[in-house]
Amino acid sequence: MLEILDVPSAHNDGLILAESLWAAGLNTRAVRALLAKGELVRIRRGVYASGDTWRRAESDDHYRLFVRATVVTAEEPLLLSHHSAAALYNLPIIGPWPTVVHAINNDAAGGSSARFTMSHRSVVEPEPVTINGCAATTLTRTLIDVAATSSFLVGVTMMDHALRVEQERGQRERRQGSCSAPILCKDDLYAELALVHPRRGGQTVRRVIDFANPLSANPGESLSRVRMVELGFEIPELQVRFVVQDREYWVDFFWRGVRKIGEFDGKIKYTRGALLGDRHPGDVVVAEKNRENLLRREVTSFDRWDWDMAYSPRLFSEFMIQHDVPRA
Repeated sequence: MLEILDVPSAHNDGLILAESLWAAGLNTRAVRALLAKGELVRIRRGVYASGDTWRRAESDDHYRLFVRATVVTAEEPLLLSHHSAAALYNLPIIGPWPTVVHAINNDAAGGSSARFTMSHRSVVEPEPVTINGCAATTLTRTLIDVAATSSFLVGVTMMDHALRVEQERGQRERRQGSCSAPILCKDDLYAELALVHPRRGGQTVRRVIDFANPLSANPGESLSRVRMVELGFEIPELQVRFVVQDREYWVDFFWRGVRKIGEFDGKIKYTRGALLGDRHPGDVVVAEKNRENLLRREVTSFDRWDWDMAYSPRLFSEFMIQHDVPRA
């Protein structure tokens, strides 16, 4: 029954507006039937997604759809900010996304919240950019706002990711002989912090910028580094190169003073993603084991941990102590 909605749904990049349903000839009873069957999911009053789209999506996508649905239904134009802008930039988060949409609104006295939106006042009027049809703060401003209002972990995770992606873009464009825009760097973030000068959280933002590192390859590695600094362990070198039997290998973490390798194992590379490619998961596991055996000969120890270990301060501390990771 929903085949007739393919065109309007595609035009809204996954969102199906109530107007499209009525225009397609569906009445309230038909829509309720589709909702009951799970063929349609209500995101917000008057905005829907197909059941397949919603079920295939992850929590990041769910929040992005919710943000865009809120923009579509807003009585006044919204300038997305904080976590809502971060979601549109595809920045990762460790922990849940908000249950509201964040926006800059200087008409809101001291900031205000409604059922679906949280309004923020800004001393410095943000420069708006358009992302997927939505007005949002710039990437630099978004990173500052998130770091000022979130945990150190969330701020570092997003900033690590943004710096890495920007660095990779710069490398790619240099190879292609092109330059689409200046590459985001820490100096840009310090300058934006000085310009915005947030009422609260300024010291936290500076600490996040100081700690952020584009060599952190994924959120799990960011989480691991945050746990290390929180628990008082030495922060290792990142993405260190080893040459063994005329082949290059790069490791996540290396404590050079004690010649110890550490790696975050998110397991995603064994199931999906670019690292798997066309290879069978079993072949990837064997190759990784062979790599580890070669590297073990070059160092005193090679230790791995996963999401559950890194997410728990207690478990991670016990693991670090058991494996003789040096203290800061």
